[in-house]
Amino acid sequence: MNVPNELFYAKTHEWARKEGKKVYVGITDHAQHEITDIVHVELPEVGKKFSKSQPCAVVESVKSAFDIYSPVSGTVVEVNEELLSSPEIINQSPYEKGFFFVLEIENENELKELMSAEDYKKSL
Repeated sequence: MNVPNELFYAKTHEWARKEGKKVYVGITDHAQHEITDIVHVELPEVGKKFSKSQPCAVVESVKSAFDIYSPVSGTVVEVNEELLSSPEIINQSPYEKGFFFVLEIENENELKELMSAEDYKKSL
């Protein structure tokens, strides 16, 4: 199972990658395997603020729809527009090309509340 060490993980299977004041957000390899073939994504609006654990996006498979939760509090500064026309990128590259959006983080201490790769693996 692919669980990159440099990322932070939420219990709800989102990952967060900090780059300066920005945090990239996506779903884990485990989550995309569970969801199976992703056919549609609803992304948040740029400029929208979210609190930690607040639903902020939706991913749909041929089976069902799933909420995506913000792993930290912040303001959306970018969305991955490529997912709107090619949602299968999430299945193919969940940690790189398949990110959902980028937040400008409000409170960096919230990252410490997320799981490490090792802790995430143990939680599965």
